[in-house]
Amino acid sequence: MSDESRGRDVVVPERLYKSVTVFSTLFAVVAVVGGFIALDVATNAGRAAAADVNVLVAVLGVLLIAAGGLVYAFASRFRASGMAKDKDSGDETPDNG
Repeated sequence: MSDESRGRDVVVPERLYKSVTVFSTLFAVVAVVGGFIALDVATNAGRAAAADVNVLVAVLGVLLIAAGGLVYAFASRFRASGMAKDKDSGDETPDNG
């Protein structure tokens, strides 16, 4: 791949990369765990009848899980200037495993 097609990566200074990685991972984990807790509360640990499910809390749980996944996915776009590129970049031969 050429450098033009690698527009998804954002090269940042190493200190910023570390901050983005730490805080985005922390937020993503807290959001996903909080989302599952909200789903658990909304469905009474999966024992509630369909009529007894708190829909607002269940939707909040699903949104928290989705938000955590999105933050984690977008944070993976960042890399420090000294980091190696992925295997699909043009600087490696295709036969190196």
